[in-house]
Amino acid sequence: MARLFGTDGVRGVANKELTPELALQLGRAGAVVLAEKARRRPKVLIGKDTRISGDMLEAALIAGTTSTGADVYLLGVVPTPAVAYLTKLLKADAGIMISASHNPVEDNGIKFFADTGFKLSDQTEDQIEELINTGVDLRPVGAELGRVYRQGNALELYVDFLLSTVDFGLQGFHIAVDCANGAASQAAPAVLTKLGARVSVINHQPNGTNINVNCGSTHIEVLQEYVNQVKADFGFSYDGDADRVLAVDEQGSVVDGDQILAVCGLHLLAQGRLPEKAIAATVYSNGGLAQAMEQAGGHVVTTAAGDRYVLEAMLEHGLALGGEQSGHVIFLEHGTTGDGILTTLQLLSVVQQSGKKLSELAQVMPIYPQMLENVRVTTKDGWDRNLRICQAIEGAKAKLGINGRIFVRASGTEPVIRVMGEHPDPDLLAEAVAGVVAVIKAEQGA
Repeated sequence: MARLFGTDGVRGVANKELTPELALQLGRAGAVVLAEKARRRPKVLIGKDTRISGDMLEAALIAGTTSTGADVYLLGVVPTPAVAYLTKLLKADAGIMISASHNPVEDNGIKFFADTGFKLSDQTEDQIEELINTGVDLRPVGAELGRVYRQGNALELYVDFLLSTVDFGLQGFHIAVDCANGAASQAAPAVLTKLGARVSVINHQPNGTNINVNCGSTHIEVLQEYVNQVKADFGFSYDGDADRVLAVDEQGSVVDGDQILAVCGLHLLAQGRLPEKAIAATVYSNGGLAQAMEQAGGHVVTTAAGDRYVLEAMLEHGLALGGEQSGHVIFLEHGTTGDGILTTLQLLSVVQQSGKKLSELAQVMPIYPQMLENVRVTTKDGWDRNLRICQAIEGAKAKLGINGRIFVRASGTEPVIRVMGEHPDPDLLAEAVAGVVAVIKAEQGA
């Protein structure tokens, strides 16, 4: 039986795989496990992005959570990192975010935060899953049932926190923002406007079904065109729950998560503010990031794909900065999880302090040709034991040689197998990746 929790909570097609019945069970089990040490009536926060299924799953989570005697505080539509921050600030026993991040609208997800504001460990998730399987016996009645409250100032508290992390103004800057019709739609423009920037916003009118649709960080070309159209100094594009961001410089070129890590990491390194002279990045990160860090006297700690593994490495090695090429960046000095708007501010801080344009800053990192293909499959089970697939991967590695690499893994959030290659020769790279993709499609393609 497959594990219920993936790399980022529980995800699936809403009302088909992620049903209200499952959400109710998650609410019950999650509240019991995470509020186990509470000395008072347990307190659980619930936030959501703008998906149409968010209300349905929220209602189920409320029912499950309050049925254990825990009080629920509804945050409304807020970014995922807001839930993490507010869970700790408001001294809650747990925080729950309803979101499928960058996935299409039919998907949704439920992820938990502990009272520390950090995502749960595998062990804690296993406890919740085990309790779902065995059943929760706790059945308070009468006045012992949980109540529901609305945390009306949730977004305001989060915006104030973001503003507290910087000490500059953005007067004179014109910033373009793509909010993906998601959770950043109010927060991102509010923060940048309060700092004095002239802000031009697109895709900030969510209707429940337009989240991530031809917009946001998965469609960065939309912001590239908009930056050129309005002649902005730079632009920032978020995903559905605003825990990641990609930037666009004044020339309309993309500045991805690796480049953001390089710019911010080298800046902190030069100031003597980068613990261990290192940052954490995943196996998907461009080889140019490691080269840039090493040339400056630093280094990169490489992790498995997924922000939870980046965070684990940061905590293990005492690092302050880590992230993914996708724009999921963690500044551990300020937050416990990836935060697209916080990352925006930290990158703008480097722009302000350096006096350089974003395009110039991004050049600190050479970019090796990379290619990423997502192969939709009928099942992810057993792909890594399939003889033909394994032979194709080994053949691609031999073809790319010591100057390149190929990396294949199953997504933790979607029914796809990702094939990433890197090599100085783009034609050879395309040939190697295409060979692996073709075999995966033949063997397990949808």
